[in-house]
Amino acid sequence: MENNFFDVIIIGAGPAGLAAAQYATRANMKTLLVESKITGGQALQIMSLENFPGLYPPVSGNDYVEAMMLQAIHFGATFVTVNIFSLDKIGDTFVLKTDKETFSSYTVIIATGAEHRKLGAVGEADFVGRGVSYCATCDGPFFKNKNVLVVGGGDSACDEAMYLSSIASQVILVHRKSQFRAQEQVAQRVFQNPKITVLLNTIVLEIQGTDRVEKVIIQNTQEGKKEELSVAGIFIYVGMNPRTALVDMLPKDGEGYILTDDKMETAVKGLFCAGDVRSKSFRQVVTAVSDGAIAADSAQKYVRHQISKGLK
Repeated sequence: MENNFFDVIIIGAGPAGLAAAQYATRANMKTLLVESKITGGQALQIMSLENFPGLYPPVSGNDYVEAMMLQAIHFGATFVTVNIFSLDKIGDTFVLKTDKETFSSYTVIIATGAEHRKLGAVGEADFVGRGVSYCATCDGPFFKNKNVLVVGGGDSACDEAMYLSSIASQVILVHRKSQFRAQEQVAQRVFQNPKITVLLNTIVLEIQGTDRVEKVIIQNTQEGKKEELSVAGIFIYVGMNPRTALVDMLPKDGEGYILTDDKMETAVKGLFCAGDVRSKSFRQVVTAVSDGAIAADSAQKYVRHQISKGLK
């Protein structure tokens, strides 16, 4: 059991979890990094990470994640890929049960991220990273002076359509309902933008192309009429699903994201949270990394306090 006891267990190996692993190990904490899916998370969808401060020339999301993983392992983190069954706190100890073995620790950092809801349109999965994007801030500059399509009717869809209008030659915003669910002022800015064409009561049926997205097939839900549009990219904003199943008992905001304080601590002492699964106003690789570093620093201070109480 001693070999399976860690100072900190980090769940999730995206940018937030990997940054937390680096800072935790460099603080001389025995660190376990656990991933049940694919290492890297949403960062793997980034074609070229060009907006990370100091990272120039740009690298692919895959290369960036690989470098972070090598750093974490170099500093001493233990990494395992397992299916996670449960996380409990028994007294002052956290217990993580997996399909391989059980691990325990003084503290845990949840960095499980969030996943974009999919449209379910034909071709969507085939063109992710090749014209299909879920992040205009990340990929918008690659579509300078090109036609793009945005899907969604909330604040995010409208905000990103506005952002893309400063880059693309034309932005087409489609929404399946008769009106936006975005705030009225946000929606009005879209309607007043001459570079944005709004198509309500419209859905995307199919995304087509060869090596990259070339066109989409849309349909008016009231008239049943189908139309083919030539676009170089499609940006999808139909919501996010934070991965909170493991800690579903924690307090969350109205959209289901975990609430923390400025030290990344949740309502449970010793349980921290970082990255896209956390409630915050801006989700980028740079903010995820920042969250991870803060969470690791807070976790090591928590561990030192636990040890000072004579619990080790």
